[in-house]
Amino acid sequence: QVRLMESGGGSVQAGGSLKLTCAASEYTQSLAWFRQAPGKELEGVASWNTWGETRYADSVADRFTVSKDSDKYTLYLQMNSLKPEDTAIYYCAAAATRYALTYAQNYDHWGHGTQVTVSS
Repeated sequence: QVRLMESGGGSVQAGGSLKLTCAASEYTQSLAWFRQAPGKELEGVASWNTWGETRYADSVADRFTVSKDSDKYTLYLQMNSLKPEDTAIYYCAAAATRYALTYAQNYDHWGHGTQVTVSS
């Protein structure tokens, strides 16, 4: 059972930055960030796999960067130019396949989430 722990959430003003961290307990083929805003569906934000491929939602592609620590089972999400619409709970997820991309149904393990709030 892969355990995931997110950290780094908080409250910032629009235009600010945050860096989220996801610490995984063991090696996995794919790691990803998802988010869920109040009253909205879960959304895939960014993903990474062991081929080094990354994928982003169109809404964040020019503002967010996902990266993986080469020495640890840790995934990061650098979020810049934050907007109020980025406000959500952000979840880290892990999958045993490299093809998981940003599709939630492909992920088997989930963290408890970290809150990100962006004020205007």
